[in-house]
Amino acid sequence: MENNKLNRLTGQARRESYSLSHDYIGVEHLLLALMKTGSLATKALEEAGANYELLRSIVINNIGKGSAVRPAKEYSNKVRQIFDRARLFAQKRKKVSASEEDVLLAILNDDDSFTNLMFMLSGLDKKIIRDNLVRLQKEEKSSNTSNNLSENLKKFAKNLNEMAEAGKIDPVIGREDEVERVIQILLRRTKNNPILIGDPGVGKTAIIEGLAQRIVDGKVPFVMKEKTIVSLDLASMIAGTKYRGDFEDRLKKLFGELEQREDVVLFIDEFHMVLGAGASEGSMDAANILKPILAKGDIQIIGATTIDEYRKHVEKDQALTRRMQPVHVEEPNKDDTIKIIEGLKDKYEDHHKVEITEEAIKAAVDLSQRYIQDRFLPDKAIDVIDEACSKERIKNYKENKNQVSKKEILDKLIEEKNMAINEQNFEKAASLRDQINETREKLEKEKEENKTDLKISFDEVAKIVSSWSKVPITKLTEDEKQRYMDLDIDLKKEVIGQDKAIDKISHAIKRARVGLKDPKKPIGSFIFVGPTGVGKTYLAKSLAKNLFGDMDNLIRMDMSEYMEKFAVSRLVGSPPGYVGYEEGGQLTEAVRKNPYSVILFDEIEKAHPDIFNLLLQILDDGRLTDGQGRTVDFKNTIIIMTSNVGVSSLNQNPKIGFGTGDVEKEIDDSNKEIINKAIKNAFAPEFLNRLDDIIMFNSLDKNAIKEITKILLEETKERLKNLGIEINYNKRVVDLLSEGGFSKEYGARPLERHITNKIDNQLAEEILEGKLSKDMKINLTVKEGKINFANKKEKIKEKSEVLG
Repeated sequence: MENNKLNRLTGQARRESYSLSHDYIGVEHLLLALMKTGSLATKALEEAGANYELLRSIVINNIGKGSAVRPAKEYSNKVRQIFDRARLFAQKRKKVSASEEDVLLAILNDDDSFTNLMFMLSGLDKKIIRDNLVRLQKEEKSSNTSNNLSENLKKFAKNLNEMAEAGKIDPVIGREDEVERVIQILLRRTKNNPILIGDPGVGKTAIIEGLAQRIVDGKVPFVMKEKTIVSLDLASMIAGTKYRGDFEDRLKKLFGELEQREDVVLFIDEFHMVLGAGASEGSMDAANILKPILAKGDIQIIGATTIDEYRKHVEKDQALTRRMQPVHVEEPNKDDTIKIIEGLKDKYEDHHKVEITEEAIKAAVDLSQRYIQDRFLPDKAIDVIDEACSKERIKNYKENKNQVSKKEILDKLIEEKNMAINEQNFEKAASLRDQINETREKLEKEKEENKTDLKISFDEVAKIVSSWSKVPITKLTEDEKQRYMDLDIDLKKEVIGQDKAIDKISHAIKRARVGLKDPKKPIGSFIFVGPTGVGKTYLAKSLAKNLFGDMDNLIRMDMSEYMEKFAVSRLVGSPPGYVGYEEGGQLTEAVRKNPYSVILFDEIEKAHPDIFNLLLQILDDGRLTDGQGRTVDFKNTIIIMTSNVGVSSLNQNPKIGFGTGDVEKEIDDSNKEIINKAIKNAFAPEFLNRLDDIIMFNSLDKNAIKEITKILLEETKERLKNLGIEINYNKRVVDLLSEGGFSKEYGARPLERHITNKIDNQLAEEILEGKLSKDMKINLTVKEGKINFANKKEKIKEKSEVLG
């Protein structure tokens, strides 16, 4: 129903209808909307004496307020007729689409609508309104004749004012200060060329589009009302320039035209690209052509570029920089971003035919800010909404098979009817026409019945953010409080014999989560100290899985590879000029790609001292700058360092060890004293002071080894289950395996090897020899001090029959 020219009017009419709680959009709402659009129609009405409040009160007194709770979407039949008539008026004026003025003319020419009563009761003369409108249109036409862009300008630049008039520009919300600042600079006598500087996606281009919209709406100072904003297409300027001097000729011709047109302001998006554009041996680049023209002040330009590109390209050229006035565009906060998306909501709903809920908007802002760290608001939140709508529309686009067959029948009937007409068999054609109408009615009825209202909510948005950030969907939608509450319980199920260590870690993480810690620092930072094979690395993996959804969210750095001074550059990337500069650092790139991670620095005591200087910055500020000057955020990471410092001292004293004696408290105190002394000797005080805690791991006792044996056997059982084989074992098997695999010195690692040798190897042989296959059952028992593989050939099905 609507076209681009009428978007603004119909949107305002919908708001007028909603303000009166009406469940339709009628001609009266269109007339009220025309009083607010700021168009020529508005001026024609106002000059005739029209008053918005009076007209609205006439509607209330004669029609009354309705009871609708949601904005109306349906137009009345009279409104449809008005739009059709407006299009006819536009065609007579040789316009592609209708405008607000055409709609007003259509309303004035309609003699049986409610607006006639509105005109009569408010004392308005329709003839005077019509005369005013014709006069204003003539004045605008003569004014526009001088403002038309030349063919050359049209070829290499887009007219943003025309796009704004046509409704092709999205509304700009929450950027009033920046638009005012740009207008302020443009009205200066000298150095009146603003350059917008900000991160990608914060809305720099949108601010200039907003300026064009304000000029079109007349909401700018009088001097600015005649300005036209055109956007340079640099690619078109360069394209097809075969010979030296072609580009310069185009550019000089363009700038020459702009010098003659004081009313045209040139907008150059990605302004840094003009520095060097078209440059070749013996020729000038665009910047060197631009600088003398700017110095004279004959043309006005607006630039837009990112902070990094401004520092890298523009700031170095002092001659150019002093002629430009910077306008810093900051990332909007969450509340402003929500308002921006609410302003764009109608356009996205119309495009996707999907309803966007308030819950979805808030989720898009919250989740994108929390989980998408390498992009900026509002761009990333808008993209999330856009993609969620697109995904929902595709998912629900299922055409009924019956409808497809009916469409095929309909097409065939139309073809037969046309053939009958060609053969002049009009009786058959009439019969086929009736069949076509009947089939078409059935098809429309089925479409209406199968029609579903699409809407996006929290879940749809969470799925998109999940696919972008690699944080599992269950972790986004799950109750976070409950997850943190159960953290210690979940970890204790997986990591055996280290309850005290788990309690300390979970307490520190809970403190950070509820905000009782500096939000700029990492979630937690710990050193894990203890003998080999007691679960230090495994606890780090379990943390990654329970907090961030997957063990793959563990970034592991083996510090034995970073013992040399030059190895520091491997973490953050090589400096400019060195090999590997473009590749980035191993640590910084991993965190940039996966900001929600557990970072494990294994055997930290082996690292070169310069590595600790980097760690100080991470632990203190939660950030690191890589070799390319990009800041990498560590505030959503958990830093874990493992160390064996002091463990050798414990092993030398037979009376002291992790869990070796009877008086446990005394032994713990002795252990702490020895370990703390060793740690203080190994690490600098400023490093230790920045850690949340030093976690001491106990040696595994026999009970812990038994529990680990059960876990390892269950893993083997699960793997066999995937092969269709059932395995059972009893307590004696667990006792025998744990006894054989127990090692106070090496922890659980010998146990894994022991189970592999005694169980897994034998099972592999049996499977390869065909003695053990799908749907078979095996029982592990102990016989004469050895593991016995009993009932290998007993079928699972047969067992079921016996039980039955």
